[in-house]
Amino acid sequence: MSLTGGNRNDVTQLLPLLDKVPAVAGVVGRPRHRPDALLADRGYDHDKYRRLLRARGIRPVIAERGQPHGSGLGVFRYVVERTVAWLHGFRRLRIRWERRDDIHEAFLGLATCLITHRHVQRLC
Repeated sequence: MSLTGGNRNDVTQLLPLLDKVPAVAGVVGRPRHRPDALLADRGYDHDKYRRLLRARGIRPVIAERGQPHGSGLGVFRYVVERTVAWLHGFRRLRIRWERRDDIHEAFLGLATCLITHRHVQRLC
């Protein structure tokens, strides 16, 4: 994960985020370091990013500006929005008070563990 300022445009962090995707372990053969496809909303709709994704062997699935809603990407986007809402349930993460990145990332990891624990408890 890459921590940036709160007023940075998301699309500027697209390629650094893809560079940090770890290898997929447990699969026989050469481990994959990149996803098959990238799902994104209209904010990422630019030919430059589509070309860069294709050059990396990633199929861009990006909603186009000016087109009517209903492309079907909302089903997948809901998972991300829901997860961010769960993280905002922790007061320390709603507004970033920590100056040091390592402390903030530690709180993110702790919140992720607590969210996972709550969901596993429901299943048992």
